Amino acid sequence: MGFNRYNKLLRTLINTSRSTTTFSSSSVYCNQWRRSVTSCSDDNKTASFSTIPSSSYHVHGGTSYMRGAVFWEPNKPLTFEDFEIPRPKVNEVLIKTKACGVCHSDLHVIKGELPFPSPCVVGHEITGEVVEHGPLTDTKVIERLPLGARVVGAFIMPCGNCFFCTKGQDDLCEAFFAYNRAKGTLYDGETRLFLRGSGKPVYMYSMGGMAEYAVVPANGLAILPHSLPYSESAIIGCAVFTAYGAMAHAAQVRPGDAVAVIGVGGVGSSCLQIARAFGASEIIAVDIQDEKLEKAKMLGATHVVNARSEDAVAKIKEITGGMGVDTCIEALGNPKTFMQCVQSVRDGGKAVMIGLTLSGAKGEIDINHLVRRQIKVMGSYGGRARHDLPKLVKLAESGIFNLEAAVSRKCKFEEAGKAYEDLNHGSIVGRAVVEIM
Repeated sequence: MGFNRYNKLLRTLINTSRSTTTFSSSSVYCNQWRRSVTSCSDDNKTASFSTIPSSSYHVHGGTSYMRGAVFWEPNKPLTFEDFEIPRPKVNEVLIKTKACGVCHSDLHVIKGELPFPSPCVVGHEITGEVVEHGPLTDTKVIERLPLGARVVGAFIMPCGNCFFCTKGQDDLCEAFFAYNRAKGTLYDGETRLFLRGSGKPVYMYSMGGMAEYAVVPANGLAILPHSLPYSESAIIGCAVFTAYGAMAHAAQVRPGDAVAVIGVGGVGSSCLQIARAFGASEIIAVDIQDEKLEKAKMLGATHVVNARSEDAVAKIKEITGGMGVDTCIEALGNPKTFMQCVQSVRDGGKAVMIGLTLSGAKGEIDINHLVRRQIKVMGSYGGRARHDLPKLVKLAESGIFNLEAAVSRKCKFEEAGKAYEDLNHGSIVGRAVVEIM
């Protein structure tokens, strides 16, 4: 891509974004089935999922079932269960899931660190194919997302009608937080997931993406072009989406800014790529794993700091000539790194928190420093699906955001539990993606 065209695309994306509104290793195990099957292990032994033949899995006509990974309670393994095929309601879309990302937010639920109804199907970064529309769905939705369309889903699924959605602030959607995050349902107060046979309801973390089919509100979907692969593109819906929300809406990063990112896993490393795309001049990656820091250099970091062997705040100040950065992103959700984030920004700078942690955890701030130096401390949960998701697809399609470099591991569906275990142990450098179909 020519330099002028590259800069023009970046300016368009930036301007439109601103004008629109210690968990024990025993607590997550390799998948153990609730039926008579073999468990997976590091030697990649295969396991039979279900007693239902694959030919029985269909949407239209006759009996139909699917499989999904279920979290039952903390310190218990995920299990694969047979479900009735979920049915979409008005302005909802049934997706045949192709891939689902493995995210720390799911892990917080699995470890019991974030309260969420159970049993539930985790997974909230998906790509897939449109196979059904809910009854009475708006014709414009059907035109935008026709049967057979390739799509990517955002983990914040805006209702489109609440106070915040009408102002373009999809990331604060009242219905999403009141129903999905609080109750594990969609916006009529009901789940779409029911176990085969018993009919027992199972709750949905976002769309419950770690399953062969998922129901997603239409406002949470964007078309995925054929030029982008299903597997790598799954991370657009959370890792990239969260990073973009932090950079575009909270930090409002501008060309020439100095940016630091503390914690460069899946989401943090996406922040590096977005900072580079927005024209940041100094991009400082902070972590305690050299392997992650080496990869950070490939993703846009101009400097790296190992906080295990160096004072992260002092090093950031040294790199920026004693000033501190314009924006520091905290992507871990840790009280210590929360404080480091605030201390690393220049006078008048922005400390943006995007990492989730144990429910009720507190971060400390020097109040006098906050007041006298005009430090801005803010949280950012994600992007704005209706406006941002199509832009992120374009960033990936143009190659400005490198999806292939961001995804470090691809797993089979039956390896989902092992992937979360490895994520908990810190052995996944970037983002892992589970390939479902």
